[in-house]
Amino acid sequence: MSAVTTTLTEDQLALAEVTLDFAQEQLAPHAVTWDRTKHFPVDVIRRAAGLGLGGVYVREEHGGSGLTRADGVLVFETLATGCPSIAAYLSIHNMVAWMIDRYGDRSQRERWLPDLCSAASLGSYCLTEPEAGSDAAALRTRAERHGDHYVLTGVKQFISGAGAAGVYVVMARTGGPGPAGISAFVVERDDPGVSFGPNEQKMGWNAQPTRQVVLDGVRIPADRLLAAEGDGFRIAMNGLNGGRLGIAACSLGGAQSALDRSLSHLATREALGARLLDAQALQFRLADMATELAAARALLRQAAEALGAGDPLAPRLCAMAKRFATDTGYAVADAALQLHGGYGYLSEYGIEKIVRDLRVHQILEGTNEVMRVIVARGLTETLR
Repeated sequence: MSAVTTTLTEDQLALAEVTLDFAQEQLAPHAVTWDRTKHFPVDVIRRAAGLGLGGVYVREEHGGSGLTRADGVLVFETLATGCPSIAAYLSIHNMVAWMIDRYGDRSQRERWLPDLCSAASLGSYCLTEPEAGSDAAALRTRAERHGDHYVLTGVKQFISGAGAAGVYVVMARTGGPGPAGISAFVVERDDPGVSFGPNEQKMGWNAQPTRQVVLDGVRIPADRLLAAEGDGFRIAMNGLNGGRLGIAACSLGGAQSALDRSLSHLATREALGARLLDAQALQFRLADMATELAAARALLRQAAEALGAGDPLAPRLCAMAKRFATDTGYAVADAALQLHGGYGYLSEYGIEKIVRDLRVHQILEGTNEVMRVIVARGLTETLR
């Protein structure tokens, strides 16, 4: 993490130190085992929440840490050096908490935020559906108003934390086609009619569950609506701006760990009578990896500052940062595997796990193809 420390404030340095200690003591020693056994360490997540990492962006009056977006990307990058999968889940959990804090009324914030901030209850974000992924505005889950209740029917796909989480922010259609007909609701795990599909068998991210959330006539009070009818798509997209920063940060943390491991590995291995670390070709490879991570980190911090400041260009910058950081993180991790040779392919070394975990970051929170669409639209909209 030395490459980033020169630009941090004293408070951020202290935050990075505490978070790095947690990552190295509580996450890194167990990451390979959790991946192999598909164990979701809720107890460890609650310990992270004890450090204030369950409500990173939530206001302090409801138990949050009240940190900035720039603080947040530092937190999630540092956590991901221990385990990208758990760090990424915490990013999603924090996205859910932020959405309730930002768009909920006082009673909603008082009801759900204290438990989310302490991780007594975990959060899941429910936008994607079996036939509505990149085209999120085409979602089909319905929420019909019946007096002082809504009845939700539909299926959400690829939901991180599903089944273990107690709180679900669900996007459902209350109006006509398109984004204007979408609203946001808070659904609880124990609401009648809520069920879950089997835990998906995945390439990576095995330390957190990914399941369908099935809503079969789920009847909830009307006070579970966040903001107003028709605000759901805007809420979802604003939540994703922050979520994209979190996933980008997790990519950088995982890749930084892979780079650090590569340095140690090459320093202890010899070929043809010399340390591998002394081979200029390999030094150049390491230099490129470090340079690309530094460039991605700079763009990510710029995007985080813009989002925190309410800059109108922030959504475009978040898309840029997400695309660049997740592509870079995966490329660096893959290069680290190659530098480890056959050892990189062994699960006990942890490099192949990082590669598998980071690969999905190019898909979720909006595929990197969709990130290019967002950036391109921003560049060309004045010419239409």
